[in-house]
Amino acid sequence: MNTQLNWKYTSPEEAGWHTIVSPKNSACTVTWAFRLNLDEGHNHRLIHEQLELNAILVSGAIKIVHGEESFLLNPRDAFYLPAGESLQIEALEDSILFLGGGPFLEKGTFFTRQYDVSLPLGDIRQVHGAPPFQRDVFMTLAQQDEASSLICGITEGDDGKWTSWPPHQHSNDLEEIYFYFNIPKPKFALHLSSRVAGEIEAVFPVSTGDCVIIPEGYHPTVGMPGTKSCYFWIMSALKPESRRYDLAINDPHFES
Repeated sequence: MNTQLNWKYTSPEEAGWHTIVSPKNSACTVTWAFRLNLDEGHNHRLIHEQLELNAILVSGAIKIVHGEESFLLNPRDAFYLPAGESLQIEALEDSILFLGGGPFLEKGTFFTRQYDVSLPLGDIRQVHGAPPFQRDVFMTLAQQDEASSLICGITEGDDGKWTSWPPHQHSNDLEEIYFYFNIPKPKFALHLSSRVAGEIEAVFPVSTGDCVIIPEGYHPTVGMPGTKSCYFWIMSALKPESRRYDLAINDPHFES
């Protein structure tokens, strides 16, 4: 195992805005991860001049104001904000948001999305794999949504089971970050990383607030018994034509 492959980042719990992953501190070139911790009653003005942002509310309750419209968001609800547009966030309770960022190429329209597991299977709500690696996928920013580089969503596996299996990679087209939540310590999941088919280079124990970057290579995960591997995934296209969800290449050593 290559212990030098250190792709894990732990996000702060202190109040305020935190940049967790960027091209300045990681092997990612087009993908960012942020965390915003807001105490009840506090506000934050969100704007980024170069990046489009997709955010999920991990915990708490917030009110957001965009232009003349306001929205109430609950856990796992999401919003998309193009670069250069401003958003006001008010914490109605102590709240945590995870955000993904990618280059804005003048394509994208603000929207909010309510997390709704009653939606029929389709573009937004999906089920991938089969037991023991079946998982629920909810697109917070789908390929069909108008955006420049990002595709994002929430994945949750079954209790003690695998996700992102069989191992797959999309190294020539998309970078990715897994931002884990709903795994309070001492519970944990395991994130496996490898740039070489048929091998494992690194294993990262992860709990709520941990990020693992995927600038290249294979990246399956598994939850400990009694725990579901649950994460907000952030994919950013290396080129505009790669903003697609069907470019994964499975590891032939593990295909069933």
